[in-house]
Amino acid sequence: MSDTSLTIDNILAPELTLCRVAASSKKRALEFIAEQINYQDNTLSETQLFNNLISRERLGSTGIGQGIAIPHCRLEGLDHVVGVLMTLEESVEFDAIDNQPVDLIFALIVPKEATSEHLELLSQLAEKFNERSFCDRLRQCEDASTLYQRMTASGG
Repeated sequence: MSDTSLTIDNILAPELTLCRVAASSKKRALEFIAEQINYQDNTLSETQLFNNLISRERLGSTGIGQGIAIPHCRLEGLDHVVGVLMTLEESVEFDAIDNQPVDLIFALIVPKEATSEHLELLSQLAEKFNERSFCDRLRQCEDASTLYQRMTASGG
């Protein structure tokens, strides 16, 4: 991975930007993320993705508060970072740090070896999501293409 400038723009694909997903629970939301990644790249195991995301959640919820979660995990055999952005039709319980249900999710799947890039992306995401007006603009999206454009627009 010679690309040192890993940014949200170059890890998030329009195909993995999903608007108003109907997920009835945290588990269902994570299953859906695994399904979508597998659908885009069937060399990646849906079961392994889901299990890795759940294992990470067991260490502590990735719900960072204010209705936002950044589930993430490492995956053996992955050679690039995969991002999935989705808004939910209805908020779900996520054991978030502020006990608020979650309706805005950005999942991050990174190669097993990636460490500094992984942390850098997490901090970029946390920084973007810290801006309430930015999150509100994402939540207002009615379709995936608008959601993708707003997430990747420079200057957030």
